[in-house]
Amino acid sequence: MHYLWDEMTLTFSRTSMFPFFDIAHYLVSVMALKRRPGAAAVAWNNPLSSWLSAMLHCFGGGILSCMLLAEPPLKFLTNHTNILLASSIWYIVFFCPRDLVSQGYSYLPIQLLAAGMKEVTRTWKIVSGVTHANSYYRNGWIVMIAVGWARGAGGVIVTSCEELLKGDWKPEGNEWLKLSFPAKVTLLGSIIFTLQHTNHLAMSKHDLMFLYTMFLVTIKITMMITKDTTVTLAPFEDTLSRMLFGWQQQFSLGERKREAKQSSNGTASSGSKRITEDAGSGKRHAKKED
Repeated sequence: MHYLWDEMTLTFSRTSMFPFFDIAHYLVSVMALKRRPGAAAVAWNNPLSSWLSAMLHCFGGGILSCMLLAEPPLKFLTNHTNILLASSIWYIVFFCPRDLVSQGYSYLPIQLLAAGMKEVTRTWKIVSGVTHANSYYRNGWIVMIAVGWARGAGGVIVTSCEELLKGDWKPEGNEWLKLSFPAKVTLLGSIIFTLQHTNHLAMSKHDLMFLYTMFLVTIKITMMITKDTTVTLAPFEDTLSRMLFGWQQQFSLGERKREAKQSSNGTASSGSKRITEDAGSGKRHAKKED
């Protein structure tokens, strides 16, 4: 049984992302671009600008990781096959007659399939980012985490910069101020794969890739089926936040409770003292009258 598991996970880790998984990634990315207000009109009026935006959506993570490692940001353009494939997806999404591609993508099973395949590519990007960073900085785990995170979820940050240049950027949509769920789960994956790569996590890479990918796909499909974006890491985040950053707040709360208790005790004692004094004065008045 153990041999079958190893064989399955090893085969899975050797799965090629080209072309089917890459097509799913490009399709989901370009469809996200098309859902923007006015994106279709921009494609018709200025196809070059729309194509550049689509390339940033498709290859944003690779661009950001290259910038972090001081490599040419346009290095992704050297992969002619993937550029042509992504450009073809962009063309048929925006210019297909009767908008057949968008209509077909509107069916939930197709969206689930494409989104699940895109999450598979996220794992491969994180692993490649961690490995690539390690070739520059041997066991530089902070760099490995940063590059793995950038390659897996850096597209959102790059497209935010694009929105800023176009004048469409909004502060509430800033990825740095409010991390999205893909960014959070990619950061978690980057940390895990970095620990595994530096031999601080006793697990084989192919087993970890399989388990992490199944986690991503399950969470993504659950969120899409239930249409509930609250299926996040909120319980884990709350627990970790209380453990790391809640001590001062708990200390202040305890001090306030202690002060309130002391003040209430002081009020009660002064009140009882007044009652005793009133009772004593009443007795003295009664003796005088007698």
